[in-house]
Amino acid sequence: MMMSTPRMVELAVAVILIGVGIVLYRRPKADETDKYGSQGAVILFVVAAIMGIHALGGLDYRPSAAGAEYMKEHSR
Repeated sequence: MMMSTPRMVELAVAVILIGVGIVLYRRPKADETDKYGSQGAVILFVVAAIMGIHALGGLDYRPSAAGAEYMKEHSR
């Protein structure tokens, strides 16, 4: 399976977002009472995961055999 150029770009952006999220999450904290990472970093991780799954084709519509047959019959 060969990836199209837009899918490769989308996957590259997802990898970059993961990198930015790691940098943002590992950034030194303002004070010692802050034990958790940035919420923005977690949002970046979620967006990057969804983009990566989409770029790899995980969210593409693939009808079942019955669904494809139904569409074929009713498209006339």
